[in-house]
Amino acid sequence: MPDDASIRAVLDELSSAFNAHDIDRIMGFFAEDCSLDLPRGSEPHGSRFVGRDEVRRGLMTRFETTPDVHYGEVEHFVAGDTGMSKWLLTGTTPSGERICVRGCDFYTFRGGKVVRKDSYWKILA
Repeated sequence: MPDDASIRAVLDELSSAFNAHDIDRIMGFFAEDCSLDLPRGSEPHGSRFVGRDEVRRGLMTRFETTPDVHYGEVEHFVAGDTGMSKWLLTGTTPSGERICVRGCDFYTFRGGKVVRKDSYWKILA
């Protein structure tokens, strides 16, 4: 099992890759049998994507719906094979709506690769 420092380093690199909008670099951290749960969807888990191709498609929706998305104020926490990143997402939708929302991602690792990413963010009313 990777140690906390190596998982924290992966989380740092993932944050950097997300802010660079570099989907190929992002996907390099994911295992073949990975899954992604996004907050919005018709199921209690939101929208679920399974496998590298599906996860890639799911992650691309963030860059498509918020082309200038940025994750700031990032903090990482690690315990065993689980990592968590807290962040402040900012950006602008294609229609010009400004977004500013706090959220977090829970990651499960196996062999140094992400096998599950589960995303949450605050509901703004």
